[in-house]
Amino acid sequence: MWRRWGFPRQFKLNLIRLARLRSDPDAIGRGLALGLFIGFTPTFGVQIILAILFAFLLRQNKIATFIGVWVSNPLTAPLIYGLEYSLGRMLLGMPPLAADHPGFHLSWSLGADIAGPLLLGSLVLGIPAAIIGYSLTVRLVPSLKRCKIPRWPRRTNP
Repeated sequence: MWRRWGFPRQFKLNLIRLARLRSDPDAIGRGLALGLFIGFTPTFGVQIILAILFAFLLRQNKIATFIGVWVSNPLTAPLIYGLEYSLGRMLLGMPPLAADHPGFHLSWSLGADIAGPLLLGSLVLGIPAAIIGYSLTVRLVPSLKRCKIPRWPRRTNP
């Protein structure tokens, strides 16, 4: 069942978790905004740990923060990071990296050429995503709590 439904099922389960939180919409929105911001940072692999750590430090809703981090998953991460890098490179006025350059090899300078635009792009995209996520959550959570979400279809065994 999980293999067939995959990410749509996970999205629906996260919506259900969000709807069942016993917190006011403002607290849920702040937690989700924190998770979205951390989800847009180039810290793939440790994002959930960072999100939970910052949720404890800032006293935000941990479950909403955890759900917000899911914005960058294995399907969306290449798109998000590519967009962040391109945007950061454009804002810094840097030329694109050429992989066929004869001196192209892994080095600290190559890492700096990638990290600078990626960090700037993550700030430029992460802050508006957090603001939009907060405002949408504050408006949608009350109606989501009133809504009856149907169960996922069960597989019948013949």
